[in-house]
Parts: sequence; C-alpha cells; structure tokens
Amino acid sequence: MTALVRTREELGKARAALTGTVGVVMTMGALHAGHETLLRAARERSEHLLVTIFVNPLQFGPNEDFDRYPRTLEADLEICRRAGADVVFAPDRAEMYPDGEPRVRVSPGQGGEDLEGLSRPGFFDGVLTVVLKLFQLTRPDLAFFGEKDYQQLTLVRRMARDFDVPVEVVGVPTVREPDGLALSSRNRYLSAEERVAALSLSAALRAGAEAADGGLDAGAVLAQAHRVFGAAASGVRLDYLALTDPDLEPGPVAGPARLLVAAWVGGTRLIDNTAIRLAPRS
Repeated sequence: MTALVRTREELGKARAALTGTVGVVMTMGALHAGHETLLRAARERSEHLLVTIFVNPLQFGPNEDFDRYPRTLEADLEICRRAGADVVFAPDRAEMYPDGEPRVRVSPGQGGEDLEGLSRPGFFDGVLTVVLKLFQLTRPDLAFFGEKDYQQLTLVRRMARDFDVPVEVVGVPTVREPDGLALSSRNRYLSAEERVAALSLSAALRAGAEAADGGLDAGAVLAQAHRVFGAAASGVRLDYLALTDPDLEPGPVAGPARLLVAAWVGGTRLIDNTAIRLAPRS
C-alpha cells in the first residue's frame, strides 16, 4: 500500500519504517509513461520505492510556466500505486521552504553556465538546491533520473560526488513516443500542428547519430543535425544544438559523445538528446 505524506515529520516516520535498499524518484508530478519507466527501474533495483512530487518554484524563471504547470496529484498517486511505491512525499511550498526561498543555494558552477544554464539563468541553482534538500529528507541509497534531462542528470551526479552525498545516481534512458518524440509533461501544451513540428528535435538527433555511425567527424555530425532540423522545422525556433563529451565538456574529437537539442515549439520549450560515438580521426 502506498502512503501519501505531506510533512517532514510524516516523511521521517515513513522513511524510518523502510528497512533495506531505498530508491527515490524525484518528480514535479504530471506523471507520464517516462516517469513510469523511472519508477519501474527504481523498483527493480530497490527493496523500497519512495517518490517525491513537488513543483519547485526555484526552477522557474519570471516568464516561465510555473502557474500553468500541470498539477495532477490524484492521477500521479494512481501511477505510483501501480508501480508499487511505498511512500509518496508531496509537500507544499511552505513545507519545503518554511523560511521562504532559501538564501543559500547550490551553485552548479561552470557546468551549469551553458546549454540549459545559458538559456535559463538560475535554473540549475533551483534544481540542485531542491535535489540536495530532498536527498537529506529521503536519505535514499539510489536516486533515479531520466536521461532526457541530461544536463540535470550530469550535474546531480557531480553534486553528489563533490558534496559526498552517499547515494548512487542512476540514469534511465529516455522514453519516446512511437514516432520518436521524447515524452515530457510539457507535451500536453502542444497543439496537433505543434506536435508534428516537435518531431524536428528527434529527427535532428537521429540524423546526427546516423552520421556518426557512418564515420563522419564531429563537425560533419553537427552540420548534418542542423541541416535536418532546418528542413524538418516549421514554426520551431532553435535554442541550441550542441555536441559534447559525455560529461558535457565541449568539443569531443572521438569516442563517446552526447548530441543535445533545445527548441521552442510555439510557446513550449522542449529538450532532447542522444548518445553517439564518434569515429577516431584517421
């Protein structure tokens, strides 16, 4: 049976009752099939599953969609129950930030200044601050994050290492619709026409991956991804299309790499990425 807890005190009691390996999945709610994959992965590797649901205001800029971000707690709880979650922690804003917005925040450093950090200043300060708070409150052995938010996953791993947080951060592959669109809570904002236009993101990533598989170098891979994005996009505004190493350092020459894209589709900003392998220079 899944227990819903709302306060730190309730969470503390529920967490103390969990003996054995505890896995946590941190979410902002509006759960979909991608989240269900995270929950299943956590359940498979953990004796107990703890889920957090909190729409974190620190992650939203002044012109972003905090107020309209979907809140679907009852539906989310049903998904958590089906996944076999032991505890769902769903605090309100005052419970998470009893003294108001925290004066001390976690800085992502240089790794949070480009890509999403460049487009959304302060975003990763909010992400890492709430994740560290939730690590302290839930005390998990393992924490599961989706690879769709790849920069977030990378920074959370780095934070756990740098701050000696005793948790294993596990990345879970992106879940996609049959046509390739990465699942996201924000997909529900898309009109039918925008939903089609959004396929330009995954089309660009596929083109880049195919170019890499064909032995092309980094510059040619990125150029091919740009060409396909430009040909596929209609009513879509590119934010960035970047090729990095797996730790998000710029400019891989050969070997494992990551191709990342972000774009505005109408009024909705979407992100996606894929792993590729670049051939060695001849």
